[in-house]
Amino acid sequence: MKIGIFGNSYQSGKLNNIREIFEKLNSLDVAVRVESLFFNYLDGELDYRPVVAGIIGEDAVDLDMIISLGGDGTFLKTTAWVARQEIPIVGINIGRLGFLAYVSTNEIEQTLEKILHGNYSIEKRSLLEINTANGIRTSNFALNEIAIIKRDTSAIITIHAWLNDDYLTTYLGDGLLVATPTGSTAYSMSVNGPIIVPDARNFVLSPVAPHSLNVRPLVIPEDYKIRLKVESRNSNFLVSLDGRSEIFLSGTEFNIRKADFSINLVKLEGHDFYSTLRNKLLWGTDNRVFNESPDLTAI
Repeated sequence: MKIGIFGNSYQSGKLNNIREIFEKLNSLDVAVRVESLFFNYLDGELDYRPVVAGIIGEDAVDLDMIISLGGDGTFLKTTAWVARQEIPIVGINIGRLGFLAYVSTNEIEQTLEKILHGNYSIEKRSLLEINTANGIRTSNFALNEIAIIKRDTSAIITIHAWLNDDYLTTYLGDGLLVATPTGSTAYSMSVNGPIIVPDARNFVLSPVAPHSLNVRPLVIPEDYKIRLKVESRNSNFLVSLDGRSEIFLSGTEFNIRKADFSINLVKLEGHDFYSTLRNKLLWGTDNRVFNESPDLTAI
């Protein structure tokens, strides 16, 4: 089996976990390839040079699976590299929250055993694609959200929105998010957007600090086409795709739609969306109630 490993440069206290992963994979006779920047970080900053079969650069490489080491930010960067290659990704959380990178450090060995024995399934996640007349310098897709945000702390921006060429409304405020179900538990949730289960076929438009009391998040079918025209008194604004940001001039129009490819997430037994909600977001936590499945036989 050929496995790639991606990581970040904020893991100085996680060397033991990193070493455990490499040693376990080597003991299972896995051909391990490491993303070049992460390998240089391990070698230079952590003084650790793992045994690897090769280094991953910017070009596509033949891999059966990718392990993302870090938090959700690392997972999203890994997603940007994978793009259309459809290589399954599993996230091991040696970062912070870890909603996408849901495997904890105390599950490393059993997780790698399950992967090597094929005890996992694949969950496909939808992405957003954005286009504009002058093009996008960064990768033009997002797994979590596309954020259109003002650049300073003063003037609001104006965003005219159309759905399938029908005028929707004009948003006045700090910005607008277009989020996938995957991204509904990220930035969109922080601005009171709804949580959407991963296999729902919807996107959500969530305004950021709207200058109106009657503007609320809107859930739409994923096959809708979204057109936005953005105006700013400060002549420019920011567009962020899963944290990859670019500056655009006032008056720019964007077309957003569902991307024509998916990201393959590795789903392990014992991990599901609802348990992640409970464990990571403390969903429904109440000291008066046991946080476990009810005994339905008593009903």
